[in-house]
Amino acid sequence: MPIQIKRRSGRKLVTLPNGEAAQLRPWDVAATPMQLALARGYRWLAMLESGEAKSIIELAAREKIDNSYLCRMLNLTTLAPDIAAAILDETLPKHVTVHELAISPPVLWEEQRERIGGVGEET
Repeated sequence: MPIQIKRRSGRKLVTLPNGEAAQLRPWDVAATPMQLALARGYRWLAMLESGEAKSIIELAAREKIDNSYLCRMLNLTTLAPDIAAAILDETLPKHVTVHELAISPPVLWEEQRERIGGVGEET
């Protein structure tokens, strides 16, 4: 089957004989900044829970970041499961930013949903 391989934004893209681009696979798509922030938060939480890092201050020093930034990313791990899923699926309303989610998120999931305008509404 004749195919062409082209470069787009530093990535290889397969073009089919009819001129259409082959469908992208999930691992071919770069993560969004919000997805990266969520992943960092869960990674750092796992490091703290496992004892790999003894404290937030130690972990922030090791990662060479400000400890307040680390705390904000850790706040993302307290989001309601449907909000986290919306981040990963890229279905979160466009007006919602990492800053809104990470700065003092409400403890109750219902209040989190209200703050961002309701997502998935799961009980």
